[in-house]
Formats: sequence, structure tokens, C-alpha cells
Amino acid sequence: MEGRVALVTGAARGQGRAHAVRLAADGADVVVLDVCKPVSDTVTYPMPTPDDLAETVRLVEATGRKALSGEVDIRDLDAQQQLVADAMEQFGRLDIVVANAGILSWGRIWEMSAEQWDTVIEVNLNGTWRTIKAAVPAMIEAGNGGSIVIVSSSAGLKATPGNAHYSASKHGLVALTNALALEAGEFGIRVNSIHPYSIDTPMVEKEAMMEIFTKYPAFLHSFAPMPFKPVAHDGKPGLQEFMTPEEVADVVAWLAGDGSATISGSQIAVDRGTMKY
Repeated sequence: MEGRVALVTGAARGQGRAHAVRLAADGADVVVLDVCKPVSDTVTYPMPTPDDLAETVRLVEATGRKALSGEVDIRDLDAQQQLVADAMEQFGRLDIVVANAGILSWGRIWEMSAEQWDTVIEVNLNGTWRTIKAAVPAMIEAGNGGSIVIVSSSAGLKATPGNAHYSASKHGLVALTNALALEAGEFGIRVNSIHPYSIDTPMVEKEAMMEIFTKYPAFLHSFAPMPFKPVAHDGKPGLQEFMTPEEVADVVAWLAGDGSATISGSQIAVDRGTMKY
């Protein structure tokens, strides 16, 4: 990644922070952005703060790389375009985009409010399109090709009950990924989506999940356990049911780098085999 520049959305904590720090550790300078404030009362878990984003910057800089940060809502196209312009002025190029920002809430389809549905679609799908619209022209202008990694979800490959708006938004990201791979390929830009399952981040509200599974027990069958468990140090099967953000960052770093140069328009399941149930 030496000499390259990456942009990571939703970078204040969780997966986004892990991606930013991993890319920096591999040699990239990193542009990090996050909303750093509540987006809707329908999202019940705490949103990241300016201090969280500052900690990501600190961790990136601790690797010896440079960081440019912005408290930006990905629904705000103008703000994203300005941050990309600032990045081009400071670094002169943009090579990697990790479109990671997203939100989640729970409820049955016909019981959701319009605000609950619209907020998830507007952030996860429309906001990601705005990230692409802001970043791709700069990547083309820089003329170095590059890699775009769109963070979807296992729910973007298989419908899950209790979060249909989230699943719809993440399925939409697959279409966005595949169309963009075709359209941007002539400029040497690869585009792939990743589909994580059960990552240990603040977005995964275990209490909220248990509440909806208690109310609707049949939903639980759509959330399979991971068939593959890493071997623990004592030689016994691991018990970890949630993956760490850093494990997902390993996949992002591979897709961002030259080792995946033949991969574009692909959907990569990061789920330890769960999608095979």
C-alpha cells in the first residue's frame, strides 16, 4: 500500500476503524469520515462521537501514516465531495475506497415507521451511492486505477426477517457493486462487495436481537451459527460466535491490494461458511 491513499467511511469505530488502521499499517495514508452524531431516533444504539473519530486518527498516525478526517454524514453529497477535494489537494491521489458506513434497526416490515425504513435506505444505500459519486471522479482523475470495497452484509445475499429494510439496502449494494465494476473497469478500478456475518461491533445489539427472537421465535432459524470455528490455542474448537472487525479488515486489505488484481464484480462472503446453511 506504500504511496497509496484510502478513503474509509464509518471509520470512527468498529469495522471502519479496523479497516483504516489496517490499510495504514500496510502503508497507505487514510481519509477517515464518520457522522459522529445521532442520525434518527429509530436507531437505538449509541452512534460514534468526535472522540471516537479522533482515536481512529491517532491509531492511523501511530502507524507512521498520515490521516485526514471529517465529521461527515454520508447522506451529504456536498460534504463528501469537499472532503475528497481536500484529500486530493493534500495527497494528490485516491486509490482505495472502503464504503463501510451503515446503520441497523429492527422490526417487522408492516410495523416499521416510514422514518425507520427511509433512514436505513437513505444511509446504507443512497449514502453509499453518494460516496461513490464523490470518490470515483477523483480516482479517474488521478489515473492510477484502484480498488473499491463496498461493505454489504450476509443480509445482502440472503433475506433476514426482522430487518427487511437493512436487507433491502444491502441487496441494493450488490447491484451497485456489480454495475460499478462494469462501468469503472475501463479506468482500472476494481469493485467488489464483502458480506460479513456477526461481527462484534456496537451496531450488533445483542439485547435487541434477543428481544425480537423472543417475540418471533421462527426468525431465529434464519440466523445460523457459524459452522467453522477457529482452533483455540489449547487445541480445542474455538467458541467465538462473533468475528472481530480485524478479521474483516484482513479481507478488505486483500481486496484493496495487488494480490486480488483479478477480482472485480465479486461478492465475498466473510462468514465462516454460514451462508451455506
